[in-house]
Amino acid sequence: MFFIHVVKPGDSLYSISQNYGVSFQRLQEINGVYPGGLVPGQDIVVPSSTYIVQPGDSLYTIAQKAFLSVQTIRAANRLTSDVIYPGMRLYLPSHPKYSTEDLSFIYPGTPTEDEQLIMSFSPISTYFAMFEYHILPGVALSTLNDRYTIQTSRSFRVAPLATITNLTSEGFSSALIRQVLSNPQIRNRVVNEIVTLVTQKNYSGVTIDFERVAETERDLFTGFLRILNQRLKERGRYYLSVALPAKTDDQIPWLRGYDYGGIGSVVDFTFIMAYDWHTPDSPPGPVAPIQEVRRTIEYAINQMPSNKIILGFPRYGYEWTMSNGSVQSARAVSVDMAIQLASSHQVPIQYSNEYQQPHFTFRDENGRRHIIWYEDARARVAKLLLVPRYRLRGVGAWQLGLHFPQSGFIVSELFDVRKVL
Repeated sequence: MFFIHVVKPGDSLYSISQNYGVSFQRLQEINGVYPGGLVPGQDIVVPSSTYIVQPGDSLYTIAQKAFLSVQTIRAANRLTSDVIYPGMRLYLPSHPKYSTEDLSFIYPGTPTEDEQLIMSFSPISTYFAMFEYHILPGVALSTLNDRYTIQTSRSFRVAPLATITNLTSEGFSSALIRQVLSNPQIRNRVVNEIVTLVTQKNYSGVTIDFERVAETERDLFTGFLRILNQRLKERGRYYLSVALPAKTDDQIPWLRGYDYGGIGSVVDFTFIMAYDWHTPDSPPGPVAPIQEVRRTIEYAINQMPSNKIILGFPRYGYEWTMSNGSVQSARAVSVDMAIQLASSHQVPIQYSNEYQQPHFTFRDENGRRHIIWYEDARARVAKLLLVPRYRLRGVGAWQLGLHFPQSGFIVSELFDVRKVL
């Protein structure tokens, strides 16, 4: 069991460990090391089933920290009233572990980097999607130095999946998708290339990440996935998954290329990218607001079986640099980078209860305003608890190389991750 402490002015990791009677080393291990010290508003995951009541606490605030109901805490401690006092010890019952299959994306790197990453995340992973192969002119696939990554993944019982994209030097290409899907000969050659890649490199399957599919290619895309899955199944027990943009209805023009119902019927499972509601190309705002994530799930489960949905979450946020009220530039930041920015500029972190996302603002040495929205432990738990509620297949993340130290611990506490190898 765990609960989340939100840092107040004057807090240190040591004082938090003393106040709650937990190991300083364990707090440091779960939450990472922040060279600039803690930041007011930052969240600290405290691994304990015992909560020591602090001044100003109420059963309601404690329940929020532990993501439990007041009734659950009251019943677990046989309380006959809501009266509590500082120093009182309360038992926090664990959340029932929900069985999942989890998928996360990784970039193959050096053997040492890959081994460390895979070793760290293998206990909470069913699949690793290796990013990425893309379709080249002439319909061949690009290369990827992934043999050691595949071998290491298998040695830790995580099924490696080859990620196939429509990336070009100019980004995800609608024209490339149109070329592949509208010509049966080219489409079949691409299918053959993918099947050959999967079988020759000892992958367990493939994740298709075709982005910016146009409405005119909607049925062709579903048909391509059907043919690919048939070909893979002819060769053995291979998995086909597809990364899908989040959508809350079928009326958004640029998302009509993705037929959730049709796609769900022809693939083994989907990875719904429940993030990027705001991007570097948009005004500042939450990357994965809870209400939009919930609406996406509710739309998706009306189009496909819930056990075909892996809900994908971000391990990052964005920093927007403003000029005269408009975005001058923007960049992605990991969770760790966001906290370091707040620390180095000595600004408190705010939390939006409406969006369930943290954010903060600072001005740089030139007076320019910077706005940061990102994902933290509170935001992650709020979304993870949607998975058992809607009976989804599992969870996933983009991507494991982005440092988010608390995430792995939280997933291991809430889920019992199945293996397919």
